[in-house]
Amino acid sequence: MLELHLPQARSLKDKRRVVKSLVERLHQRHRVSVAETDHHDLHQRAEISIALVAQAESEAERLLADLRRTADGKVEALVTRWEPQILEGMA
Repeated sequence: MLELHLPQARSLKDKRRVVKSLVERLHQRHRVSVAETDHHDLHQRAEISIALVAQAESEAERLLADLRRTADGKVEALVTRWEPQILEGMA
């Protein structure tokens, strides 16, 4: 889970533009499932959830680090909370 603060968003339209851009960038660059999952009615706050599948925990950790770097690179949005979870599969 990734929570964002969008200090320059003055409307929900401003927020949607930034969030949509980040969601698309995360999906296209890293081939993960991404969705805005909370704070839909607040124009300076957003929550994005990401789901991915990896063959090994080390691969998942590397991908999570890449995802975080991509999110940190979004100038219009500041990451205020980052709570990755790795669930082990059924082997």
